[in-house]
Amino acid sequence: GPLPFGLEVAEPQPRATTHPPVYILNGADRIEVDEVTVDGKAVTILLPGFKNRIDATLDGDTLRGTLTMIKAGAKQQAIPFAATRGATWRFTPPDAAHVPPGGDVAGRWAVTFTDQDGKSYPAVGEFRQQGAEVTGTFLTPTGDHRYLAGELRERRLRLSKFDGGHPFLYEATLGADGTLQGQYWSGLAWTERFTAHRDDAASLGEAEQATQMKAGATRLDFRFPDLGGVFVSLSDPFYRGKVVLVTLAGSWCPNCHDEAAFLAPLYREYRGKGLEIVALMFEQFGDFERAAEATHRFRARYLVDYQTLIAGISDKDDAATRLPQLNGVFAFPTTIFIDRAGVVRRLHTGFSGPATGEHYARLTADFRHTIDALLAEPGPTPPLPTPPR
Repeated sequence: GPLPFGLEVAEPQPRATTHPPVYILNGADRIEVDEVTVDGKAVTILLPGFKNRIDATLDGDTLRGTLTMIKAGAKQQAIPFAATRGATWRFTPPDAAHVPPGGDVAGRWAVTFTDQDGKSYPAVGEFRQQGAEVTGTFLTPTGDHRYLAGELRERRLRLSKFDGGHPFLYEATLGADGTLQGQYWSGLAWTERFTAHRDDAASLGEAEQATQMKAGATRLDFRFPDLGGVFVSLSDPFYRGKVVLVTLAGSWCPNCHDEAAFLAPLYREYRGKGLEIVALMFEQFGDFERAAEATHRFRARYLVDYQTLIAGISDKDDAATRLPQLNGVFAFPTTIFIDRAGVVRRLHTGFSGPATGEHYARLTADFRHTIDALLAEPGPTPPLPTPPR
């Protein structure tokens, strides 16, 4: 069905040499898009930090065209796109907005998603409701669904999100027993069923600790090329005696975008104290050149100054194979904290971004606490010089 999101275009400025920015709107989220090209009636929008794009034709007050999504293995997914000037509602136009909610979904929910293969996993839903309007997100073991917005009318819940990376659509019914039964779609190829019940104590349990070092392993060992093709390893002298944060990421991964938005300024604040950050990028492309180009866009989006290495393709099994010291890779991002002696001290699976509110605040404070503690530890004692013979 239709997946609505907000698209706002700033007024053009006199004598401006570039097109005014476009903003993608999802609830409280406002994403600036500054790569917009207008050639006559043809409009091209390159989505920030991703390789996805919108190509459309302007016809009066309507833009119509195609959203092209780059998927795993560099496959393209084409989704019809249309935008109408002045349409400020999400699902229900003003002439039908009198339909009452028929219920209330505000609060915390224990959720179970079941995928197309019949595999289930837990999630936590957190929603706010004002009249019929609903905003919120789902927290899952691999990260959150970011900013969702929609409505509840006649006990029918509809939510959506498009942030440049993933188009998500949700429909559910609020039953008489107070439970939610619904379905979730991601793009054109993936769908999952979900059920939910209210639970103020709903939790993901120990999901954030899913990735661990294998028994007996204490160090992370890898050798991957940077964007210039120069191979980098944690055993290089540059990293000796420093605290290193390694993140397994990808420019296609929205939760990795949230983490990069946090890590980029954190690195500028802490690098003088002895912190280094290395992002191992697992991209949709199997060839180095296109993977490096995607990573360049990602770096530019968040003003990333720390090291980014091309580590592999966007596949958890591939990532686990390239990092055999881990018991597996279960989510992008996965964050690994390494002390001054090169010993892995902590691993964190997934990332709860700003859409999760207090969860994001707690997580980022916890990351800072871990880094501060590791930086406060003394570095390894240098070996004594060998006496002359």
